Amino acid sequence: MRDAFVKRLTLLAAANPRVFLMTGDLGFGVLTDFAEKFPSQFLNVGVAEQNMIGVATGLALEGRIVFAYSIGNFSTLRCLEQIRNDACYHDANVKVVCVGGGFSYGALGMSHHATEDIGILRVLPGITVSVPGDVWEAAEATASLAATPGVGYLRLDKSHASGIDNSQETFQLGKIRTVRQGRDITLACCGGILGVVMAAAQELEKDGITCRVLSVHTIKPMDQETICQAAVETGGIVTVEEHTVDGGLGGVVAETCLENGCIPKKFARMGLKNTFAAVVGSQEYLRQRYELDSAAIVTRVRVLLQC
Repeated sequence: MRDAFVKRLTLLAAANPRVFLMTGDLGFGVLTDFAEKFPSQFLNVGVAEQNMIGVATGLALEGRIVFAYSIGNFSTLRCLEQIRNDACYHDANVKVVCVGGGFSYGALGMSHHATEDIGILRVLPGITVSVPGDVWEAAEATASLAATPGVGYLRLDKSHASGIDNSQETFQLGKIRTVRQGRDITLACCGGILGVVMAAAQELEKDGITCRVLSVHTIKPMDQETICQAAVETGGIVTVEEHTVDGGLGGVVAETCLENGCIPKKFARMGLKNTFAAVVGSQEYLRQRYELDSAAIVTRVRVLLQC
């Protein structure tokens, strides 16, 4: 996803001199080509993420479209006050980019796990929150956020789904992508765990259970129509996210259903439950440890449909 983001941003910068990229002293090698091609549209502020958001806001208020790029929580929770008070309050054209959503940096421990960011950032007024599930969505979300005025959050994952045909699709922020049709249950997810969810859906199909899989690449604004259709047309909704269930995708879907009176027949949230990932390991290992792998999803759906 990171490479897809940089590739698309490079094209955007070539076409529009207002596009500006900032980094908190990382991305060497990945961002080198961009920096060399567009030296007047690039700035490394050093290990100073709070300052990065402040400078980004100033540049945005002078007409730039600024992408502020850093690892996991460093571009978000470390500088939450600056995102809130500087960028959001002034409705500045600042796009906060997190590379390493969820357990992407699993081996570095909970300080590098971005597992509360969606719930925290989505409550800020005026912000657009995008959590792409594959490289196509990552590239399209980059372009869409650049064209959308105001503050945006782009959460990029180390993992991503693959093999999904997008040849007949048009990406739209705020519009859920239905990547698999089904009527027995809806699996709604965000981020790179989409690949795991697709594998679970294929496994469940062997039991005759058809899954509608939704890639909820935009958490805010939420596509209420598609969520309500899933609640009415399928046997229930299971949300899957590499994030705490408190305030994340599961919470948004529940709010949407209740506020619109489209109550799903069955409902479950899969994610971290009132805990940090206290162990370290690869992203794949942590998904298994915290019951977010395909086997856990299959089991949860089977049990839910039997209730």
